[in-house]
Amino acid sequence: MEYEEIVMKIIVSGGNARSHAMTAIQYAKSGNIKEARKEIDKACEELDKAHDVQTKLIQDEAAGNRKEVTLLMVHAQDHLMNAITVKDLAQEFIDMYEKQLKLESVLAR
Repeated sequence: MEYEEIVMKIIVSGGNARSHAMTAIQYAKSGNIKEARKEIDKACEELDKAHDVQTKLIQDEAAGNRKEVTLLMVHAQDHLMNAITVKDLAQEFIDMYEKQLKLESVLAR
């Protein structure tokens, strides 16, 4: 597989993960915690894919097969880190919305 293809896999998986995380927030905001957690799971699956590719690149470099650091690779890493951050925040939002729903349920009694 070409270097550019490998880098694009990180970008695509990172973008997919971010999209799933943002969708999870919207589900949680509307009160659908179950669907929100499903979307977080999908985000985690995408991040796992990106991490696997990243790990392969790191292992290759450790074995002496260095690649040139390109703007595309920097972009891919930025995309991945952004996706991880959004996924982490989405999990916090889901927990917060879930607590809010439970509290509203108790107060409505």
